[in-house]
Amino acid sequence: MEVQFLALLRQNPNYRSLWVGQLVSETGYHFNSIAALSLSLHLTGSGSTVGAVMIARTLPAILVAPMAGVYLDRLDRRRVMMASELFRAAIALSFLLILEWPMTGLLYGLSALLMVATPFFTAGRSSILPDLAEGEQLHTANAMTQTTSWLTLSLGTMMGGAAVAAFGYGYAFVFNSAAFLFSAWSISRMRGTFRAEGGAKKDEGVKEFLDGLRLLWRTPLLLAIALAGVGWASGGGAAQILFTLFGEVVFKAGPGGVGIIWGFAGVGLVLGGIVGLRAGQALTFAQYKWAIAGCFFVIGGAYMAFTQMGTMWGAVGFITLSRIAMGANNVLNRSMLLLYVPDEYRGRVFATVEMLMNVSMMVSMTAAAVAVDHYPIRLVGLVAGGMTAVTAVLWTWANLAGKLPPLQKG
Repeated sequence: MEVQFLALLRQNPNYRSLWVGQLVSETGYHFNSIAALSLSLHLTGSGSTVGAVMIARTLPAILVAPMAGVYLDRLDRRRVMMASELFRAAIALSFLLILEWPMTGLLYGLSALLMVATPFFTAGRSSILPDLAEGEQLHTANAMTQTTSWLTLSLGTMMGGAAVAAFGYGYAFVFNSAAFLFSAWSISRMRGTFRAEGGAKKDEGVKEFLDGLRLLWRTPLLLAIALAGVGWASGGGAAQILFTLFGEVVFKAGPGGVGIIWGFAGVGLVLGGIVGLRAGQALTFAQYKWAIAGCFFVIGGAYMAFTQMGTMWGAVGFITLSRIAMGANNVLNRSMLLLYVPDEYRGRVFATVEMLMNVSMMVSMTAAAVAVDHYPIRLVGLVAGGMTAVTAVLWTWANLAGKLPPLQKG
């Protein structure tokens, strides 16, 4: 597999520029995440504040996603991604203001602004892949892109936690801003025109967005993939809060402990990406559908076990297992979207899938943020894991009922 990745980077300079930008950008973003979440807890001492920061980082992405999808299908996707990174660089540097004026309102506001531009970058990165690679190389590019996201989660959170503990919050915010600037420069090196043929039209934004929704609605498997993301996020959203609380409160390990939990979650996702790449090359369509059901059973079950462990390292072992299944699931489903969503709809479909997942995640985070102030943290996590496991049951029922027929290429 390593040979496939290296060959892709060596032979495809456009993908190499995208990948290098992603690697640096996402590592820097996770420095910001660890710093902001740890700072929020230290400002108030309340788990609900951590939840409020995560909601502030989710709600803008939901509201902006429809616009992001339309513009990605209307304009040159490379230029849209560059503009997103430049905007995020300015906002990331503005987090230094919180160190002078330590107010939760400022933390919430900057977290929200940071996420306003994010869907333009993340949905753009997905929708541009088929313009950079095709055939087996596309599957490899998808697996590498997803795996890199998780590798940066692992490296960024571990390094971010250590950096905050050693040097303070300001270092993390400055590094994050510089990382976004580097990403914009790297993406600018891509050559070609990355505008969708027959994509969204000017002054028809609402209509074009609704056309993307109709494509999902009339294509059962694409709809099932989108709803599977909703199902995962119904419990996975709580994890965004609980990882911080388990590291800081349950295991009393401080920012370094939060970084370790997030970091090993990232390690699991990287391993899952490798599994997903190999599986995608070997599975038939029928086997793919059963693999997705199995992944969701492991995701939910291992997460439930994570919440009940008596030691941090026991918990880390189960969260790693849960994320291995999540990584494989994500690579397999994302490959289906890349192969079968028509070019002119890609921006809208990927933005919509992210939007639906973020809606579910925000509801989950809100519920968890309220619940942890009234119920034991371990109990809240157990319920969240059970909700994710329900997705496996629903996917299995849909498969057995014949509601997930093969796709026809668009």
